Amino acid sequence: MKPSLNAIDIVVADIKAAMDFYARLGWKFEVDPAYPDHAACDLPNGLHVMLDTEKFRGSAQTAGWSRPTGDSRTFLSFQFGTTAEVDAKYAELTGAGYTGVQEPWDAFWGMRHATVTDPDGNGIDLYCPLPA
Repeated sequence: MKPSLNAIDIVVADIKAAMDFYARLGWKFEVDPAYPDHAACDLPNGLHVMLDTEKFRGSAQTAGWSRPTGDSRTFLSFQFGTTAEVDAKYAELTGAGYTGVQEPWDAFWGMRHATVTDPDGNGIDLYCPLPA
């Protein structure tokens, strides 16, 4: 059987701060009433995205897990319809206090591209194809 990727779990320090950040990108998480350190969001493409606190991941879910150090190793990429939308979302997020890593620019691979980090330092790419 060939496995399929159907869920992503993002480990966070503060579930409310993470939910607020991802809401700005259109993801609406709901906290599980039975597990307040766990929230989930189902995307229209069928992908299930979860937020788990460090406490939940390290004690209940994966014994011995601890927060890694250093820069983010994974980047989530969000596609927008226009270059103006990329620029506006970058300005909105950095204006709200989130860390900008790369200001919007026209990348040599044919995309308008920018990068911010979520409250836990995970890389978030914002992009759209450049007009022909």
